[in-house]
Amino acid sequence: QALLEESGGGLVQTGGSLRLSCAASGRTVESSVVGWFRRAPGKERECVAFINLKVGNTYYADFVKGRFTISRDNVKNTVYLQMNNLKPEDTADYSCAASFISGDDRLARFPAVYDYWGQGTQVTVSS
Repeated sequence: QALLEESGGGLVQTGGSLRLSCAASGRTVESSVVGWFRRAPGKERECVAFINLKVGNTYYADFVKGRFTISRDNVKNTVYLQMNNLKPEDTADYSCAASFISGDDRLARFPAVYDYWGQGTQVTVSS
């Protein structure tokens, strides 16, 4: 059984919306930070957003600020990424990841601090 399972990807037109879900199970339920990353063909993986599950603060990459919102449902052990006003450049494979990082969560922008990864879900935005 996957410890992190994403869902919600798909094909949407420019300006449309999607909501991605990241369901945690097993050890990942106790993680301190959950992040969403994306990788477009030929590009490096980049952090989209993360949420500190202990204190609730969030981080957004500049290219999604004002359009994407990360949130959590503690009862369902699920983190969501609401994506609005999608653009073709948002097309990528999106993955969620769980980290047990403590201290300065600004490091959660970097993939290296994450211990578990989901398999990813494809988001395609047509122009």
